[in-house]
Amino acid sequence: MRGPLQGPGEKEDQEEGAAAASGRPAGGPEAKKGLDADSDSDQETEGARRPGRLGEDTLYLRFCRAHSVVPASCFLRQGSAPELSLRHRGLGPQGARALARALTSNPYVKRLDLRDNGLCGAGAEALAGALSKTRSICDVDLSENRLGAEGARAICAALVVSPAVQRVQLAENGLEEQAAQYLAELLLAHTGLKSLDLSYNQLNDQAGEMLGPALAENTGLTELSVRWNHLRGPGAIAFARGLEANIFLRVLDISYNGCGDSGASAVGEALKTNNVLEELYMSNNRVSAAGALSLGLGLRVNQTLRILAVSRNPMRSEGCSGVLKSVQANPQSALELLDFSDIQVNREFDDLASSVKVILPGLCIKTAARRVEYKKELLAVFRPSE
Repeated sequence: MRGPLQGPGEKEDQEEGAAAASGRPAGGPEAKKGLDADSDSDQETEGARRPGRLGEDTLYLRFCRAHSVVPASCFLRQGSAPELSLRHRGLGPQGARALARALTSNPYVKRLDLRDNGLCGAGAEALAGALSKTRSICDVDLSENRLGAEGARAICAALVVSPAVQRVQLAENGLEEQAAQYLAELLLAHTGLKSLDLSYNQLNDQAGEMLGPALAENTGLTELSVRWNHLRGPGAIAFARGLEANIFLRVLDISYNGCGDSGASAVGEALKTNNVLEELYMSNNRVSAAGALSLGLGLRVNQTLRILAVSRNPMRSEGCSGVLKSVQANPQSALELLDFSDIQVNREFDDLASSVKVILPGLCIKTAARRVEYKKELLAVFRPSE
C-alpha cells in the first residue's frame, strides 16, 4: 500500500482532489462500501466545498483513501470550530491514522473527543504523533478505547512533550500496573497537566505504589480521578502518602476502590498536613467505623477541605458520628458538605448533627434519611455519578 502522500504523479493527485470536491469516495471498493454504511457520510463534501478548506479536506480524504477508511463527515464540517467530537464512530486504528495525519495540520481544534472508537494500542500510537506536535489541542478524551499498556506508553510519551494539553481522560482503557509506570512518568514530567481521569481501569496495589510517589512530586495537577480501580492495601497507603506531600491537587476521587481501613487511616494522616485539597470523594471503599475514626483524625486539624463524600461505606452510625465529632472539634474547618448517603444513622447522630450546625451553619450533612441539597457549584471536573 502506498503512503498517503506518495502518489505516482500529478494526474492521480488531481483525480483525488476531484473525487473530494465531487463527494465520490476517494478510494476503491472498501472505501465505497464503508461510505454506504455510514449514515453521516453523504455530507462529507460540505466541508470540502467551503472556501479555504478545500486543500485541508482533500488532504484528509486522501489519507482516508490511503488507509481504506470512511471519512468522518464531522471533521469535514469542522471549519475553524474549537471542538471536534467523534465519539462512538468506530474509527479503529486505521481511522485514527488518517485523522492523526490531518490533525497535524489543523490549528483550530482545542478539544478532541474520541471516546469509544476501538483505537487500541495501534490507534493510540498514530494519534501520539499528532499530539506530540500540537500547539492547539488542550483537552483530550480517549476513554473507552482499549488502549492498554501499549497505548498508555504512546500517549504518555506524546503528552510529556505537549505542554499545551491540560486535560486528559483515559477512563475505561484496561490500564493495569504496566501502564502505571508510564502514567507515573507523565505526572513527574508534565507540569502543565491540570486534570487527569483514570477511572474504570484496573490499577492495582502495584500501580498505587508507583503512582503515589509520582503524585507527591507532581507540580501542576489540580484534579485527579482514580474511581473504580483496585487501589487497596499497600497500594492505597502509598497513594495516600503521595497526597500527603502534594501541594497542588484540589480535587481527588478515589471512590469504589476498596481502600479499606488502612487506606482511610493513611488519608487521615495526609489531611493533617495537606493544606490544598478541597474535594475528596471516598464512597464505597469498605471503610468501617474504625477506619472512619482514623480518617476523622485528619479532619480535626484540616482547614481547606470543603467536600467529603464517604457514602456507601460500612461505617454505620458509629463511624459517621466519629467523623462528625472530629469536625465539631475543629472550629477552623472549611467543610461545606459531608456526604453519608446510604448509611443508616441513629437519633444520637441526628442530635450531634444539630449541635454541629450551630458551630458550622453552612455545613450540609447528607444521610440515608436526609437528602439535603448542596447548592454551591462544585469544582470537580469528575463529579461522582452516584
